[in-house]
Amino acid sequence: MQADKEMVDEEPVEAPAAGGAKGVRRDSAGRRIKGRGTAGAEDSEMQHKEGHFESIGTAGAGPAKSIEGWILFITGLDQETQEDDIHDKFCDFGDIKNLHLNLDRRTGFVKGYALVEFEQQTEAQAAIDALNGTQVLGSTINVDWSFSRGPGRRAAAGGGQREQEPAFRRDDHDDRHRRN
Repeated sequence: MQADKEMVDEEPVEAPAAGGAKGVRRDSAGRRIKGRGTAGAEDSEMQHKEGHFESIGTAGAGPAKSIEGWILFITGLDQETQEDDIHDKFCDFGDIKNLHLNLDRRTGFVKGYALVEFEQQTEAQAAIDALNGTQVLGSTINVDWSFSRGPGRRAAAGGGQREQEPAFRRDDHDDRHRRN
């Protein structure tokens, strides 16, 4: 009994791991540290940063850059629109890095939207300003940013506060029927 009590009071000691080569790592509270990346954890680069990390800027509303460029979302396309039609309209504003014109698998026709990617924001903005509301193969197209930064916290689902109707009370309903 006395031997059991002595073992409980002892400080945790690094014990050999299953392989026998390295000891078990423990934190300052004596808990065992497991998993990848624990070797040299006390002098890791992340620990020295003390919680100061790079972040993606979210201040203000407006367009947001994708990983490689500025992507425009074009809607209202005719079902027979081809990539060349879109390319001819948008290439006047700058080099197009990427163009996606998605097709319906069942019919083989265009689904009605396209994605066009520009390298520079100024090129993409010029395309939006010039082509939004124009005609392509007889259909009026809408051109806007594919990604945009919104406010930090979203408002209510309706875009703002709406006036709520008073709750229906059972006793009001009963009173109306009794009076009639």
